[in-house]
Amino acid sequence: MFEHAKHELVTLRDWLRFAVSRFQEAGLFFGHGSAEAFDEAAYLCLHSLHLPPDRLDPFLDARLLPQERELLAGIIERRIRERIPAPYLTHEAWLQGYRFYVDQRVIVPRSFLAPLIVEHLQPWLAHPEGVLRALDLCTGSGCLAILLAEAFPDAAVDAADLSADALDVARRNVLEYRLGDRLHLLEGDLFEAVGTATYDLIVANPPYVNAASVTALPPEYRHEPALALGSGEDGLDATRSILRDAARHLSPGGLLAVEIGHNRAALEAAFPDLDFAWPQIEGGEDTVFILSREQLVP
Repeated sequence: MFEHAKHELVTLRDWLRFAVSRFQEAGLFFGHGSAEAFDEAAYLCLHSLHLPPDRLDPFLDARLLPQERELLAGIIERRIRERIPAPYLTHEAWLQGYRFYVDQRVIVPRSFLAPLIVEHLQPWLAHPEGVLRALDLCTGSGCLAILLAEAFPDAAVDAADLSADALDVARRNVLEYRLGDRLHLLEGDLFEAVGTATYDLIVANPPYVNAASVTALPPEYRHEPALALGSGEDGLDATRSILRDAARHLSPGGLLAVEIGHNRAALEAAFPDLDFAWPQIEGGEDTVFILSREQLVP
């Protein structure tokens, strides 16, 4: 089919239609930057042809060169045959308008914490200008740490991860954004990486997929590091550790924000004495919680 397509499909419109048809026929799973077959097909076509990612219409009837058809056939076939998430094929992911390098050493950036960081965690963070030290736990590609550095320009930012491979990817992104003078990468398991340091703001997007869900993940997710997905039977092992130690690493008035997927009911049952705040964001009212240091101190 793909060899025949290289000869018969001439314009970008042809290839876009072909990709959407093949993606839907193959029953691909979308959730790594695209929500549906059309969006993913458009992204892969535009990226492969070095065209602006947000301008499709002017190029739809452009005729493609033979080597361009070869390129599109290859990336569309790989997406279907290997079920690799699109960001791993293009080595880029977008979050809040920021571009990040990614490969299979890190989870694909898609955190619900990102818009909260860009909006300075309002209204929970009373004085954003007072954030002089910030920490991103389980940093992965470094995307949230970079957003922290951009949103709080007076802050020194630490970014910690257990995976040396992930930190190699994060280092590349930190260099890309020229933040090496105030964004520091630390290797270690959660707070073990930071010693006795304290922070005005701590964010974390830890593993939070429960055991039952891990076994049911679509093939696309199985290309991501298992270390970044599962976290015990109920998905809360890492979150428990964070809640146990966070108060010791928060300055007076400091804030903790953690993404936990859709585990709100399980978390509240496990910590009935904590008054979690649940921001209303795109992912719903059960994906991110916020607590102050004062709420965490017994």
